[in-house]
Amino acid sequence: MADILLITVSGEDQPGLTAAITAILAGHQVNVLDIGQAVIHATLSMGVLVEIPENCDRDGLSTALEAYAREHTMRLRINAVPSDSYGQWVEGQGRARYIITLLARKITADQLAQVTAVVSRYGLNIDGITRLSGRIPLGDLPALSKACVEFSVRGASLDAGAFRRELLEVAGALEVDLAFQQDNMYRRNRRLVAFDMDSTLIEAEVIDELAAEAGVGEQVSAITERAMRGELDFSESFRARVALLAGLPESALEEVASRLKITEGAEHLISTLHTLGYRTAILSGGFTYFARHLQEKMGISHVYANELDIVDGKVTGKVRGTIVDGARKAELLCQLAREEGVDLQQVIAVGDGANDLPMLSIAGLGIAFRAKPLVQQTAEQSISTLGLDAILYLLGFSDTYQGDAP
Repeated sequence: MADILLITVSGEDQPGLTAAITAILAGHQVNVLDIGQAVIHATLSMGVLVEIPENCDRDGLSTALEAYAREHTMRLRINAVPSDSYGQWVEGQGRARYIITLLARKITADQLAQVTAVVSRYGLNIDGITRLSGRIPLGDLPALSKACVEFSVRGASLDAGAFRRELLEVAGALEVDLAFQQDNMYRRNRRLVAFDMDSTLIEAEVIDELAAEAGVGEQVSAITERAMRGELDFSESFRARVALLAGLPESALEEVASRLKITEGAEHLISTLHTLGYRTAILSGGFTYFARHLQEKMGISHVYANELDIVDGKVTGKVRGTIVDGARKAELLCQLAREEGVDLQQVIAVGDGANDLPMLSIAGLGIAFRAKPLVQQTAEQSISTLGLDAILYLLGFSDTYQGDAP
């Protein structure tokens, strides 16, 4: 039986090193069973698992590798791998693989220690750890800094619900976000992203802004907050709030639209998604006037929201057509998926309120963004620490591929 060797090389990164090592291996006609390489701060670590043919000059191979390592001041280790150990390693490839994504303004050792402790307690093995965010400078953090580390883990069996709950406890204690998802074919094959608008794409509840213009701000805000917490039926509360806007001049809509603040990372996210060929949509319980404003600004593909009834330049206190509530959002999401020719597993839904839960629950990836407690607890994924463009990390895209610093 052929021997199996694990060859590891480490030291200062140098041009041509990988080419030279693999050329030596090729000269001895070995078969490569696995290979991996990483560079951290100009220091390289490379491992190659090889099968040595019976007619191979094993001593000559070792001598050639050692000579190269000495010449280039690299550290070299060559270890024999028992065939039964290799067999167990091969069998492990059938185990489910998961991705844990740590999102924060800055990564600390305590965060990594607590996350990996949970991984260890559940008997999972870490296959790889990758930094997806750009390099963080020393000293004070830059404004709106982003830090992300992705763990690829594998295990034979897992109580996913219990594991997720423990991760969420750690995330809450550390004030970071921890996303946990199975690493399957859909993860990088999403094609459609649907957003709620108010408090998701923009940092405001538009109906509250309109109410302030109409002088009924406190009354509407109280109803809005109860509805978003899931304490009131959305459609009923929506009609009650809109009724309070009766008599508001149409010019107030333009005034409100001009001062709306787009959420951190929203424009970067949407422009990147469009570059990658994704389709985007707004599915909002707010108003089409403002959704169209965002559509024009960011090139969003589809818009569905509520149409304010305006007569003689004034809001009547009513809406036209079917109210876009939680159930309607879910229906529209299914409709858009059919129109775009994609499976629901290829759809991402993002929202913050209780009326977003139906669409979050049926999407392949449902994300609660800076959401109310009920929504955070119910949604599969949650982002509160960073901006909307942190969603790109959940899809596995590093800052390098987003056009940011490596």
